[in-house]
Amino acid sequence: MSFQPLNDSQAREVQARVSHDIDRAQRILNVSLDRIEARLDLSGTTAGMYCYKGQHRWLRFNPWVFATDMPLHLKDTVPHEVAHYAIHQQFGRRKVKPHGPEWQSLMVALGANPSATYTADLSHIPVRRQRRHAYRCACRDHAVSSTRHNRIRAGRASYRCCFCGEALVASSINNSVC
Repeated sequence: MSFQPLNDSQAREVQARVSHDIDRAQRILNVSLDRIEARLDLSGTTAGMYCYKGQHRWLRFNPWVFATDMPLHLKDTVPHEVAHYAIHQQFGRRKVKPHGPEWQSLMVALGANPSATYTADLSHIPVRRQRRHAYRCACRDHAVSSTRHNRIRAGRASYRCCFCGEALVASSINNSVC
C-alpha cells in the first residue's frame, strides 16, 4: 500500500482549523492572540508541536501522521497545539504545567480530548533511524547513537554508564550495531 502525506487541499484545511481554533480560544479566554504560522514540516511520529523563540510563535504539524486520521487530528491535535499557544500567551512563563488544569480546561472548552497523548499504528510512517555504534564500559556493552558517537569522536562530549559510572569507550570492533 502506498502511503502519502497531506495534499494541498488537506494542508489548507489544517491552516483553516488553526485560525478557527485561535479565534475560539481568544473568545473563551478573553485574550488577544496573534495569528501564527502553522507549518507542515514535522517528521517522525510526533503529530504536532507548539514552538516559540523570543517573540516569534509557530505551530508544527506532521503531514504523515495527520494523513493517518485527518478528522481525528483536526478535532484533537490542532486544538491541542493551539491550546498550548493560548495558555502560553495568557500565563507566560509562570508555573503553569504544559498539560495542567488550565490547558485541560481550554481543551474541554474547545471540544477536544484533553489527553496529552494519543495511540495509533504509525508503523507505516517513514521515520529516519540513527545507526548505533558499539561502546563498552566496565560492566556492559552499549549501543550509542550516531549523534553521540560523532560528539565523542570530535571530543565535544563524553558519556558515562549510569550503572557503574565509567566513561564509555568505543569497542575494539566498533562496527555499527544497527
